[in-house]
Amino acid sequence: MADFPDFPDFPEPNVPRFAVDVHQNAYLPEGGRVVDAIVTVTATGGAPGGAVPGPHRSAPGPGPSAAVVLMVDCSGSMDHPPAKMRNAREATAAAIDTLRDGVRFAVIGGTHVATQVYPGGGRLAVAGATTRAQAKLALRRLDAGGGTAIGTWLRLADRLLSASDAAIRHGILLTDGRNEHESPAALWASLEACAGRFTCDARGVGTDWDVKEVTGVASALLGTADIVADPARLAGDFTRMMETAMGKEVADVRLRLWTPAGATVAFVRQVAPAVEDLTGRRTGTGPRTGDYPTGSWGGESRDYHVRVEVPPAHIGQEMLAARVSLVVPRPGDAVPPGASGSGEGAVLDPGAQGLIRAVWTGDLAVSAPVDPRVAHYTGQAELTQAIRQGLELRKAGDIDGATARLGRAVQLAGASGNADTAKLLAKVVDVVDAATGTVRLKAKVAEADEMTLETRSTKTVRVKK
Repeated sequence: MADFPDFPDFPEPNVPRFAVDVHQNAYLPEGGRVVDAIVTVTATGGAPGGAVPGPHRSAPGPGPSAAVVLMVDCSGSMDHPPAKMRNAREATAAAIDTLRDGVRFAVIGGTHVATQVYPGGGRLAVAGATTRAQAKLALRRLDAGGGTAIGTWLRLADRLLSASDAAIRHGILLTDGRNEHESPAALWASLEACAGRFTCDARGVGTDWDVKEVTGVASALLGTADIVADPARLAGDFTRMMETAMGKEVADVRLRLWTPAGATVAFVRQVAPAVEDLTGRRTGTGPRTGDYPTGSWGGESRDYHVRVEVPPAHIGQEMLAARVSLVVPRPGDAVPPGASGSGEGAVLDPGAQGLIRAVWTGDLAVSAPVDPRVAHYTGQAELTQAIRQGLELRKAGDIDGATARLGRAVQLAGASGNADTAKLLAKVVDVVDAATGTVRLKAKVAEADEMTLETRSTKTVRVKK
Protein backbone atom coordinates (compact mmCIF):
# COMPACT_ATOMS: atom_id res chain seq x y z
CA MET A 1 0.00 0.00 0.00
CA ALA A 2 2.92 2.32 -0.58
CA ASP A 3 0.76 4.34 -2.97
CA PHE A 4 -1.37 5.47 -0.04
CA PRO A 5 0.83 6.48 2.91
CA ASP A 6 -0.73 7.91 6.04
CA PHE A 7 -0.79 11.68 6.02
CA PRO A 8 -1.42 13.90 9.05
CA ASP A 9 -4.71 15.73 9.14
CA PHE A 10 -4.81 19.32 7.94
CA PRO A 11 -4.34 22.14 10.46
CA GLU A 12 -7.30 24.42 10.97
CA PRO A 13 -8.82 26.24 9.17
CA ASN A 14 -8.15 28.14 5.90
CA VAL A 15 -9.27 25.43 3.49
CA PRO A 16 -12.63 23.78 2.87
CA ARG A 17 -13.22 20.38 4.41
CA PHE A 18 -13.65 17.82 1.63
CA ALA A 19 -15.77 14.69 1.59
CA VAL A 20 -16.03 11.95 -1.04
CA ASP A 21 -19.14 9.79 -1.56
CA VAL A 22 -19.30 6.91 -4.05
CA HIS A 23 -22.60 5.86 -5.65
CA GLN A 24 -22.68 2.66 -7.70
CA ASN A 25 -24.19 -0.74 -8.28
CA ALA A 26 -21.17 -2.83 -7.37
CA TYR A 27 -22.68 -6.10 -8.64
CA LEU A 28 -21.55 -7.57 -11.98
CA PRO A 29 -22.69 -10.69 -13.83
CA GLU A 30 -20.19 -13.51 -14.15
CA GLY A 31 -17.40 -12.35 -16.47
CA GLY A 32 -18.51 -8.71 -16.25
CA ARG A 33 -15.70 -6.18 -16.60
CA VAL A 34 -17.13 -2.64 -16.58
CA VAL A 35 -17.58 -0.85 -13.26
CA ASP A 36 -19.32 2.57 -13.23
CA ALA A 37 -19.53 4.92 -10.27
CA ILE A 38 -20.55 8.50 -9.58
CA VAL A 39 -18.11 10.16 -7.19
CA THR A 40 -19.56 13.17 -5.38
CA VAL A 41 -16.95 15.58 -3.99
CA THR A 42 -18.25 18.14 -1.50
CA ALA A 43 -16.29 21.03 -0.02
CA THR A 44 -17.76 22.66 3.05
CA GLY A 45 -16.53 26.10 3.94
CA GLY A 46 -17.09 29.53 2.45
CA ALA A 47 -20.37 30.60 0.91
CA PRO A 48 -22.50 28.10 -1.08
CA GLY A 49 -21.37 27.72 -4.67
CA GLY A 50 -18.01 29.29 -3.93
CA ALA A 51 -19.44 32.81 -4.02
CA VAL A 52 -19.08 35.30 -1.21
CA PRO A 53 -22.03 37.71 -1.21
CA GLY A 54 -21.67 41.44 -0.80
CA PRO A 55 -18.73 43.77 -1.48
CA HIS A 56 -15.56 41.79 -0.84
CA ARG A 57 -13.51 44.69 0.37
CA SER A 58 -15.89 44.81 3.36
CA ALA A 59 -16.08 41.04 3.90
CA PRO A 60 -14.74 39.80 7.25
CA GLY A 61 -11.55 37.76 7.33
CA PRO A 62 -8.51 38.02 5.09
CA GLY A 63 -9.43 35.18 2.72
CA PRO A 64 -6.83 33.18 0.79
CA SER A 65 -4.15 34.98 -1.19
CA ALA A 66 -5.37 35.55 -4.74
CA ALA A 67 -4.30 37.12 -8.02
CA VAL A 68 -6.63 38.00 -10.89
CA VAL A 69 -5.98 39.26 -14.42
CA LEU A 70 -8.79 40.71 -16.53
CA MET A 71 -8.32 40.40 -20.31
CA VAL A 72 -10.56 42.75 -22.31
CA ASP A 73 -10.95 42.53 -26.08
CA CYS A 74 -10.01 45.88 -27.64
CA SER A 75 -10.15 44.81 -31.30
CA GLY A 76 -11.76 47.08 -33.86
CA SER A 77 -15.07 45.22 -33.74
CA MET A 78 -15.58 46.32 -30.13
CA ASP A 79 -16.50 49.73 -31.53
CA HIS A 80 -19.50 48.34 -33.44
CA PRO A 81 -21.63 49.59 -31.86
CA PRO A 82 -19.59 52.05 -29.72
CA ALA A 83 -21.68 51.13 -26.67
CA LYS A 84 -20.01 47.70 -26.63
CA MET A 85 -16.63 49.16 -25.64
CA ARG A 86 -18.29 51.38 -23.05
CA ASN A 87 -20.10 48.38 -21.59
CA ALA A 88 -16.81 46.46 -21.44
CA ARG A 89 -15.16 49.30 -19.49
CA GLU A 90 -18.10 49.45 -17.08
CA ALA A 91 -18.04 45.67 -16.62
CA THR A 92 -14.30 45.69 -15.90
CA ALA A 93 -14.79 48.51 -13.39
CA ALA A 94 -17.55 46.52 -11.69
CA ALA A 95 -15.25 43.50 -11.43
CA ILE A 96 -12.49 45.65 -9.94
CA ASP A 97 -14.95 46.97 -7.36
CA THR A 98 -15.72 43.37 -6.39
CA LEU A 99 -12.08 42.52 -5.60
CA ARG A 100 -11.30 41.78 -1.98
CA ASP A 101 -8.75 44.07 -0.30
CA GLY A 102 -5.25 42.64 -0.70
CA VAL A 103 -5.95 40.70 -3.90
CA ARG A 104 -3.34 41.33 -6.58
CA PHE A 105 -4.71 42.23 -9.99
CA ALA A 106 -4.01 43.60 -13.45
CA VAL A 107 -5.91 44.60 -16.60
CA ILE A 108 -4.85 43.60 -20.12
CA GLY A 109 -6.13 45.20 -23.32
CA GLY A 110 -6.20 42.54 -26.02
CA THR A 111 -5.86 43.04 -29.78
CA HIS A 112 -3.41 41.26 -32.11
CA VAL A 113 -0.98 42.01 -29.27
CA ALA A 114 -1.45 42.08 -25.49
CA THR A 115 -0.96 45.36 -23.63
CA GLN A 116 -0.94 45.78 -19.87
CA VAL A 117 -3.32 48.66 -19.18
CA TYR A 118 -2.90 48.62 -15.40
CA PRO A 119 -0.72 48.77 -13.36
CA GLY A 120 2.00 48.36 -16.02
CA GLY A 121 5.63 47.37 -15.79
CA GLY A 122 4.87 43.66 -15.68
CA ARG A 123 3.55 44.03 -12.14
CA LEU A 124 0.35 43.27 -10.27
CA ALA A 125 -1.37 45.91 -8.17
CA VAL A 126 -2.70 45.21 -4.67
CA ALA A 127 -6.42 45.90 -4.39
CA GLY A 128 -7.35 48.78 -2.13
CA ALA A 129 -9.26 52.06 -2.39
CA THR A 130 -6.40 53.85 -4.16
CA THR A 131 -5.53 51.14 -6.69
CA ARG A 132 -9.19 50.54 -7.53
CA ALA A 133 -9.61 54.22 -8.34
CA GLN A 134 -6.39 54.25 -10.38
CA ALA A 135 -7.39 51.15 -12.31
CA LYS A 136 -10.79 52.57 -13.21
CA LEU A 137 -9.12 55.74 -14.50
CA ALA A 138 -6.77 53.59 -16.58
CA LEU A 139 -9.76 51.87 -18.18
CA ARG A 140 -10.26 55.03 -20.22
CA ARG A 141 -7.30 53.83 -22.29
CA LEU A 142 -9.31 50.81 -23.45
CA ASP A 143 -10.02 51.85 -27.03
CA ALA A 144 -11.14 49.70 -29.95
CA GLY A 145 -8.69 49.13 -32.78
CA GLY A 146 -6.65 46.21 -34.09
CA GLY A 147 -7.10 42.47 -34.47
CA THR A 148 -7.64 39.47 -32.20
CA ALA A 149 -4.95 37.05 -30.95
CA ILE A 150 -6.28 35.48 -27.76
CA GLY A 151 -3.20 33.34 -27.20
CA THR A 152 -1.05 36.45 -26.69
CA TRP A 153 -3.47 37.71 -24.02
CA LEU A 154 -3.31 34.42 -22.16
CA ARG A 155 0.49 34.27 -22.27
CA LEU A 156 0.80 37.78 -20.81
CA ALA A 157 -1.72 36.87 -18.11
CA ASP A 158 0.36 33.78 -17.35
CA ARG A 159 3.56 35.82 -17.00
CA LEU A 160 1.86 38.24 -14.61
CA LEU A 161 0.20 35.53 -12.52
CA SER A 162 3.25 33.26 -12.38
CA ALA A 163 5.24 36.07 -10.76
CA SER A 164 2.82 35.92 -7.83
CA ASP A 165 2.89 33.40 -4.99
CA ALA A 166 -0.90 33.69 -4.59
CA ALA A 167 -2.78 30.51 -3.73
CA ILE A 168 -5.62 31.37 -6.16
CA ARG A 169 -4.61 32.44 -9.66
CA HIS A 170 -7.49 33.35 -11.96
CA GLY A 171 -8.20 35.05 -15.27
CA ILE A 172 -11.33 36.57 -16.79
CA LEU A 173 -11.37 36.88 -20.60
CA LEU A 174 -13.84 38.82 -22.74
CA THR A 175 -13.98 38.70 -26.53
CA ASP A 176 -16.46 39.78 -29.18
CA GLY A 177 -14.82 38.30 -32.27
CA ARG A 178 -13.03 35.39 -33.81
CA ASN A 179 -9.36 34.68 -33.19
CA GLU A 180 -8.33 35.74 -36.69
CA HIS A 181 -4.81 37.05 -36.07
CA GLU A 182 -3.15 33.86 -34.90
CA SER A 183 -3.47 30.27 -36.07
CA PRO A 184 -5.58 27.69 -34.23
CA ALA A 185 -2.33 25.86 -33.51
CA ALA A 186 -0.87 28.97 -31.86
CA LEU A 187 -3.93 29.39 -29.65
CA TRP A 188 -3.84 25.71 -28.69
CA ALA A 189 -0.13 25.97 -27.85
CA SER A 190 -0.90 28.91 -25.56
CA LEU A 191 -3.66 26.96 -23.85
CA GLU A 192 -1.36 23.98 -23.32
CA ALA A 193 1.29 26.29 -21.88
CA CYS A 194 -1.20 27.91 -19.46
CA ALA A 195 -3.10 24.77 -18.41
CA GLY A 196 -2.58 24.02 -14.73
CA ARG A 197 -1.03 27.43 -14.09
CA PHE A 198 -4.23 29.43 -13.66
CA THR A 199 -7.97 29.02 -14.13
CA CYS A 200 -9.90 31.25 -16.52
CA ASP A 201 -13.53 32.17 -17.16
CA ALA A 202 -14.29 33.18 -20.76
CA ARG A 203 -17.17 35.23 -22.10
CA GLY A 204 -18.31 36.03 -25.62
CA VAL A 205 -20.21 39.29 -26.04
CA GLY A 206 -22.58 39.79 -28.95
CA THR A 207 -22.82 37.10 -31.64
CA ASP A 208 -19.72 37.47 -33.83
CA TRP A 209 -17.38 35.26 -31.81
CA ASP A 210 -16.61 31.55 -32.18
CA VAL A 211 -18.27 29.30 -29.59
CA LYS A 212 -15.61 26.60 -29.91
CA GLU A 213 -12.82 29.12 -29.25
CA VAL A 214 -14.43 30.58 -26.13
CA THR A 215 -15.52 27.23 -24.69
CA GLY A 216 -12.12 25.79 -25.59
CA VAL A 217 -10.38 28.44 -23.47
CA ALA A 218 -12.63 27.75 -20.49
CA SER A 219 -12.31 23.98 -20.86
CA ALA A 220 -8.52 23.96 -21.09
CA LEU A 221 -8.19 26.31 -18.11
CA LEU A 222 -10.92 24.72 -15.97
CA GLY A 223 -13.15 27.79 -15.95
CA THR A 224 -16.65 28.63 -17.14
CA ALA A 225 -17.84 29.83 -20.53
CA ASP A 226 -20.97 31.75 -21.42
CA ILE A 227 -22.55 34.15 -23.88
CA VAL A 228 -23.53 37.71 -23.03
CA ALA A 229 -25.63 38.51 -26.09
CA ASP A 230 -26.63 41.96 -24.81
CA PRO A 231 -23.52 44.05 -23.94
CA ALA A 232 -25.59 45.99 -21.40
CA ARG A 233 -25.59 42.86 -19.23
CA LEU A 234 -21.81 42.61 -19.04
CA ALA A 235 -21.42 44.45 -15.73
CA GLY A 236 -23.74 42.07 -13.91
CA ASP A 237 -22.02 39.03 -15.41
CA PHE A 238 -18.53 40.31 -14.55
CA THR A 239 -19.60 41.04 -10.99
CA ARG A 240 -20.94 37.50 -10.55
CA MET A 241 -17.78 35.98 -12.05
CA MET A 242 -15.56 37.97 -9.71
CA GLU A 243 -17.74 37.14 -6.71
CA THR A 244 -17.26 33.46 -7.48
CA ALA A 245 -13.51 33.89 -7.95
CA MET A 246 -13.28 35.72 -4.61
CA GLY A 247 -15.14 32.83 -2.97
CA LYS A 248 -12.52 30.24 -3.98
CA GLU A 249 -10.48 29.03 -1.02
CA VAL A 250 -8.09 26.43 -2.41
CA ALA A 251 -6.62 25.87 -5.88
CA ASP A 252 -4.99 22.98 -7.70
CA VAL A 253 -7.17 20.28 -6.12
CA ARG A 254 -6.70 16.93 -7.84
CA LEU A 255 -8.77 13.76 -7.92
CA ARG A 256 -6.46 10.78 -7.42
CA LEU A 257 -7.37 7.26 -8.58
CA TRP A 258 -5.58 4.09 -7.53
CA THR A 259 -6.41 0.88 -9.40
CA PRO A 260 -5.16 -2.65 -8.68
CA ALA A 261 -3.07 -4.70 -11.07
CA GLY A 262 -5.08 -5.65 -14.14
CA ALA A 263 -7.61 -2.83 -13.80
CA THR A 264 -7.59 0.26 -16.02
CA VAL A 265 -9.40 3.60 -15.88
CA ALA A 266 -11.60 3.89 -18.98
CA PHE A 267 -12.60 7.51 -18.34
CA VAL A 268 -13.06 10.22 -15.73
CA ARG A 269 -15.63 12.93 -16.46
CA GLN A 270 -16.94 15.78 -14.42
CA VAL A 271 -20.71 15.53 -14.94
CA ALA A 272 -22.06 18.25 -12.64
CA PRO A 273 -22.39 21.19 -12.65
CA ALA A 274 -21.17 20.78 -16.25
CA VAL A 275 -19.77 18.00 -18.42
CA GLU A 276 -15.99 18.10 -18.76
CA ASP A 277 -13.88 15.13 -19.85
CA LEU A 278 -10.77 14.84 -17.67
CA THR A 279 -9.54 11.49 -19.03
CA GLY A 280 -6.75 12.89 -21.18
CA ARG A 281 -5.48 15.16 -18.40
CA ARG A 282 -4.26 12.35 -16.19
CA THR A 283 -0.85 12.78 -14.61
CA GLY A 284 0.80 9.58 -13.42
CA THR A 285 1.87 9.76 -9.77
CA GLY A 286 2.81 6.15 -9.06
CA PRO A 287 2.80 2.64 -10.52
CA ARG A 288 -1.01 2.44 -10.34
CA THR A 289 -2.10 5.95 -9.44
CA GLY A 290 -2.99 9.00 -11.50
CA ASP A 291 -4.23 12.52 -10.75
CA TYR A 292 -6.96 14.45 -12.57
CA PRO A 293 -7.11 18.26 -12.20
CA THR A 294 -10.29 19.81 -10.81
CA GLY A 295 -9.22 23.45 -10.44
CA SER A 296 -10.18 25.81 -7.61
CA TRP A 297 -12.79 25.20 -4.92
CA GLY A 298 -14.92 27.15 -2.49
CA GLY A 299 -17.94 25.76 -0.67
CA GLU A 300 -19.52 23.60 -3.39
CA SER A 301 -20.24 20.09 -4.63
CA ARG A 302 -19.36 18.41 -7.92
CA ASP A 303 -20.05 14.98 -9.42
CA TYR A 304 -17.62 12.83 -11.42
CA HIS A 305 -18.37 9.71 -13.50
CA VAL A 306 -15.58 7.17 -13.18
CA ARG A 307 -15.50 4.01 -15.30
CA VAL A 308 -13.01 1.25 -14.51
CA GLU A 309 -12.42 -1.94 -16.49
CA VAL A 310 -11.48 -4.88 -14.29
CA PRO A 311 -10.36 -8.46 -15.06
CA PRO A 312 -13.35 -10.82 -15.39
CA ALA A 313 -14.04 -13.02 -12.38
CA HIS A 314 -16.32 -15.82 -11.19
CA ILE A 315 -19.48 -15.65 -9.10
CA GLY A 316 -18.79 -14.92 -5.46
CA GLN A 317 -15.52 -13.10 -6.05
CA GLU A 318 -15.06 -9.49 -4.94
CA MET A 319 -12.35 -6.88 -5.52
CA LEU A 320 -11.53 -3.24 -4.95
CA ALA A 321 -11.82 -1.74 -8.45
CA ALA A 322 -10.48 1.69 -7.51
CA ARG A 323 -9.72 3.92 -4.58
CA VAL A 324 -10.60 7.60 -4.89
CA SER A 325 -8.90 10.34 -2.89
CA LEU A 326 -8.19 14.06 -3.11
CA VAL A 327 -4.85 15.84 -3.27
CA VAL A 328 -5.19 19.27 -1.68
CA PRO A 329 -2.55 21.98 -1.11
CA ARG A 330 -1.65 22.48 2.52
CA PRO A 331 -3.10 25.63 4.10
CA GLY A 332 -0.87 28.62 3.55
CA ASP A 333 1.26 26.88 0.91
CA ALA A 334 1.11 28.29 -2.60
CA VAL A 335 1.52 25.52 -5.15
CA PRO A 336 3.86 26.71 -7.91
CA PRO A 337 2.09 27.20 -11.25
CA GLY A 338 2.06 23.95 -13.19
CA ALA A 339 3.29 21.87 -10.23
CA SER A 340 2.74 18.11 -10.51
CA GLY A 341 0.38 16.17 -8.32
CA SER A 342 2.99 14.53 -6.11
CA GLY A 343 5.06 17.58 -5.30
CA GLU A 344 5.75 19.23 -1.97
CA GLY A 345 2.99 21.51 -0.75
CA ALA A 346 0.11 19.11 -1.43
CA VAL A 347 -1.11 16.08 0.50
CA LEU A 348 -3.82 13.47 0.36
CA ASP A 349 -6.83 14.63 2.35
CA PRO A 350 -7.38 11.72 4.76
CA GLY A 351 -11.01 12.71 5.26
CA ALA A 352 -11.82 12.51 1.57
CA GLN A 353 -11.48 8.97 0.26
CA GLY A 354 -13.92 6.54 -1.28
CA LEU A 355 -13.92 2.97 -2.60
CA ILE A 356 -15.25 1.65 -5.92
CA ARG A 357 -16.04 -2.06 -5.61
CA ALA A 358 -16.78 -4.99 -7.92
CA VAL A 359 -18.75 -8.03 -6.74
CA TRP A 360 -19.67 -10.86 -9.13
CA THR A 361 -23.08 -12.47 -8.72
CA GLY A 362 -25.34 -14.90 -10.55
CA ASP A 363 -28.46 -12.98 -9.52
CA LEU A 364 -29.47 -10.91 -12.56
CA ALA A 365 -32.03 -9.03 -10.49
CA VAL A 366 -29.11 -7.62 -8.50
CA SER A 367 -26.55 -7.09 -11.27
CA ALA A 368 -28.84 -5.78 -14.03
CA PRO A 369 -30.10 -2.49 -12.50
CA VAL A 370 -28.02 0.59 -13.28
CA ASP A 371 -27.41 2.93 -10.35
CA PRO A 372 -29.85 5.87 -10.75
CA ARG A 373 -27.06 8.44 -10.56
CA VAL A 374 -24.99 6.64 -13.20
CA ALA A 375 -28.04 6.44 -15.47
CA HIS A 376 -28.87 10.12 -14.94
CA TYR A 377 -25.41 11.41 -15.75
CA THR A 378 -24.96 9.04 -18.68
CA GLY A 379 -28.07 10.71 -20.10
CA GLN A 380 -26.71 14.18 -19.35
CA ALA A 381 -23.48 13.41 -21.21
CA GLU A 382 -25.51 12.09 -24.15
CA LEU A 383 -27.63 15.26 -24.03
CA THR A 384 -24.53 17.43 -24.43
CA GLN A 385 -23.35 15.32 -27.37
CA ALA A 386 -26.78 15.30 -29.05
CA ILE A 387 -27.03 19.10 -28.92
CA ARG A 388 -23.58 19.62 -30.38
CA GLN A 389 -24.12 17.06 -33.13
CA GLY A 390 -27.57 18.44 -33.94
CA LEU A 391 -26.33 22.00 -34.28
CA GLU A 392 -23.40 20.89 -36.46
CA LEU A 393 -25.76 18.95 -38.76
CA ARG A 394 -28.10 21.94 -38.91
CA LYS A 395 -25.24 24.21 -40.01
CA ALA A 396 -24.24 21.62 -42.62
CA GLY A 397 -27.77 21.58 -44.04
CA ASP A 398 -28.59 18.02 -42.94
CA ILE A 399 -32.19 18.66 -41.88
CA ASP A 400 -33.10 15.04 -41.17
CA GLY A 401 -29.94 14.39 -39.14
CA ALA A 402 -30.29 17.63 -37.19
CA THR A 403 -33.95 16.92 -36.44
CA ALA A 404 -33.14 13.44 -35.15
CA ARG A 405 -30.29 14.55 -32.88
CA LEU A 406 -32.05 17.64 -31.51
CA GLY A 407 -35.20 15.55 -31.01
CA ARG A 408 -33.15 13.12 -28.93
CA ALA A 409 -31.81 16.10 -26.97
CA VAL A 410 -35.35 17.29 -26.22
CA GLN A 411 -36.26 13.79 -25.05
CA LEU A 412 -33.22 13.57 -22.75
CA ALA A 413 -33.71 17.06 -21.34
CA GLY A 414 -37.31 16.27 -20.47
CA ALA A 415 -36.54 12.89 -18.93
CA SER A 416 -33.78 14.28 -16.71
CA GLY A 417 -35.64 17.40 -15.63
CA ASN A 418 -33.14 19.74 -17.28
CA ALA A 419 -35.65 22.56 -17.70
CA ASP A 420 -33.11 25.25 -18.61
CA THR A 421 -31.74 23.24 -21.53
CA ALA A 422 -35.29 22.32 -22.60
CA LYS A 423 -36.14 26.04 -22.82
CA LEU A 424 -33.06 26.73 -24.94
CA LEU A 425 -33.90 23.83 -27.26
CA ALA A 426 -37.44 25.18 -27.70
CA LYS A 427 -35.93 28.29 -29.31
CA VAL A 428 -34.30 26.15 -32.00
CA VAL A 429 -36.97 23.48 -32.59
CA ASP A 430 -40.74 23.25 -32.35
CA VAL A 431 -41.47 20.48 -29.88
CA VAL A 432 -44.29 18.18 -31.00
CA ASP A 433 -43.85 15.48 -28.33
CA ALA A 434 -41.04 15.83 -25.79
CA ALA A 435 -41.46 12.29 -24.45
CA THR A 436 -40.76 10.71 -27.85
CA GLY A 437 -38.36 13.40 -29.05
CA THR A 438 -40.59 14.41 -31.96
CA VAL A 439 -39.59 17.90 -33.13
CA ARG A 440 -39.45 20.15 -36.19
CA LEU A 441 -36.58 22.51 -36.91
CA LYS A 442 -37.62 26.15 -36.77
CA ALA A 443 -37.32 27.88 -40.12
CA LYS A 444 -35.69 30.93 -38.57
CA VAL A 445 -33.55 30.90 -35.45
CA ALA A 446 -31.98 33.95 -33.86
CA GLU A 447 -28.19 33.62 -33.93
CA ALA A 448 -27.99 34.49 -30.24
CA ASP A 449 -30.39 31.66 -29.37
CA GLU A 450 -28.39 29.09 -31.32
CA MET A 451 -25.09 30.28 -29.79
CA THR A 452 -26.58 30.25 -26.29
CA LEU A 453 -27.73 26.65 -26.72
CA GLU A 454 -24.32 25.58 -28.00
CA THR A 455 -22.38 27.45 -25.30
CA ARG A 456 -24.53 26.15 -22.45
CA SER A 457 -24.92 22.62 -23.81
CA THR A 458 -22.55 21.20 -21.18
CA LYS A 459 -24.52 22.50 -18.18
CA THR A 460 -26.24 19.73 -16.28
CA VAL A 461 -28.72 19.26 -13.45
CA ARG A 462 -27.99 17.23 -10.33
CA VAL A 463 -29.67 13.86 -9.99
CA LYS A 464 -33.02 13.99 -8.24
CA LYS A 465 -32.92 12.65 -4.70
